[in-house]
Amino acid sequence: MKALIQKVKEASVVVDGKITGAIENGILIFLGITHEDGSKEIEGLVDKIVNLRIFENDGKRMDLSVKDLGGELLIVSQFTLYGSLKKGRRPDFGEAANPEKAKELYDLFTFECRKTELKVETGEFGAMMEVSLINNGPVTFLLDSKDLLK
Repeated sequence: MKALIQKVKEASVVVDGKITGAIENGILIFLGITHEDGSKEIEGLVDKIVNLRIFENDGKRMDLSVKDLGGELLIVSQFTLYGSLKKGRRPDFGEAANPEKAKELYDLFTFECRKTELKVETGEFGAMMEVSLINNGPVTFLLDSKDLLK
């Protein structure tokens, strides 16, 4: 499981002209799921994201987490995080989980994020989405659950 996270001042997702999720001062999470993923990856990834100290304290040092601030999360499914560009000119998505498995794990990830008591908004799984954001920093990190299980 991969999570591309961005610290944002605000972010929103629009599907078919309607806002499905919007946040202020928090983390936008693009979540990619591979066919090897299961529920064991989720708990560690959620814990890492909500406790990652990427927000500034009064001294302008990254020392606070989204949880410390009572910030917000916006979760967007992003199967292209498992797209390979190694060969040819068309991405290969063979490492991405099939839609049924990915939706199940995406929903479980969202459920676990909601247990943190932070405000959690989402895109719409499998839909064509328009994502807007104001990146704060900019601060962007790529987390891979494989690295957290070691």
